[in-house]
Amino acid sequence: MSSKALEQFLDENIEDLKSRGLYNEIDIVEGANGPTIQIGGRELINLSSNNYLGLATNNTLKQVANEAVASHGVGAGAVRTINGTLDLHKELERKIAAFKGTEAAISYQSGFNCNMAAISAVMDRNDAILSDELNHASIIDGCRLSKAKIIRVNHSDMDDLRKKAKEAVESGQYNKVMVITDGVFSMDGDIAKLPEIVEIAEEFDLITYVDDAHGSGVLGNGAGTVKHFGLQDKVDFQIGTLSKAIGVVGGYVAGKKNLIDWLKVASRPFLFSTAVTPADAAASAKAIDMLMESNELVQLLWENADYLKAGLKDKGFDIGNSETPITPVIIGDEQLTQKFSKRLFESGVYAKSIVFPTVPRGTGRVRNMPTAAHTKEMLDQAIATYEKIGKEMGMI
Repeated sequence: MSSKALEQFLDENIEDLKSRGLYNEIDIVEGANGPTIQIGGRELINLSSNNYLGLATNNTLKQVANEAVASHGVGAGAVRTINGTLDLHKELERKIAAFKGTEAAISYQSGFNCNMAAISAVMDRNDAILSDELNHASIIDGCRLSKAKIIRVNHSDMDDLRKKAKEAVESGQYNKVMVITDGVFSMDGDIAKLPEIVEIAEEFDLITYVDDAHGSGVLGNGAGTVKHFGLQDKVDFQIGTLSKAIGVVGGYVAGKKNLIDWLKVASRPFLFSTAVTPADAAASAKAIDMLMESNELVQLLWENADYLKAGLKDKGFDIGNSETPITPVIIGDEQLTQKFSKRLFESGVYAKSIVFPTVPRGTGRVRNMPTAAHTKEMLDQAIATYEKIGKEMGMI
């Protein structure tokens, strides 16, 4: 018999979320997650995937993954520190380091795991972390896990960062102080001010930590935000994911060799969780090869992103100030945002609503993620659908 207290808690809180338009229904994709997807037997133009370069459905990567299953099996069989480190994992890490311009790299099971692993392996209750207020949830959780003092910094506000860095360092309370930021902020698509952040870090001897989940494969000819600014020698931690532009699954930390050596003996997800599958490791390594050999997919991504942005803006939608392919259509009211997304779905466009707590209250938006795999015809159809529903709902 289940707990009455638990049942009451669940019923009340789920109903509360539904009444405020904050309850998220999960849709089931029937087949591959490409530029179009099938849900409930209907084909829709897909503008909600992080598959920036279309690599999740790439035939070459599928072949490489199949070959890895044939040669190495479907699972790694153990944690990395026992006998779960395959030659495929070592090759992947070698390629990540070359891709990111660092001495070494370590791979994890997800980007979320990277932040849980790396922050708490280096920072503790005697330290402080200067964290941008719009940092991803995994950064926030990683900071909490470390037990370091978390000092919230106004979003991309360099005056506030300098002031708080000065206070933290000069207080003498902390052994180490870290500044941590997303490279690209996933809800608004803006880019962190890394040159200024590095300058402040050098002034106050701060550890620098950049989570580049939405920058890798997108900026810096695909190599990411840090390389975009030419700062790979000045950023201590480069965090990335293999689950977005790379098209597979997993995450990594790239940096100096001694940092990576330490993470191998001190980061708990590496020590206590089985490694990514052989297929994932091999396909990720091949995807990185492709990006290092050619920037054709990256250029196509940006062409499609610019095309979609111009089309939506021309129709009168508020697309914010995104500097990357992430294209929010900002609506505001949570229930109106969810209604708009539902009408898009009914009209053949899959673009999910993003509401509180993912974004602040009153800033609900439908977030569009154009990819290199979309055709101009698909984007034209999406723009026309936006226009139709925008007029129908009196928004434009």
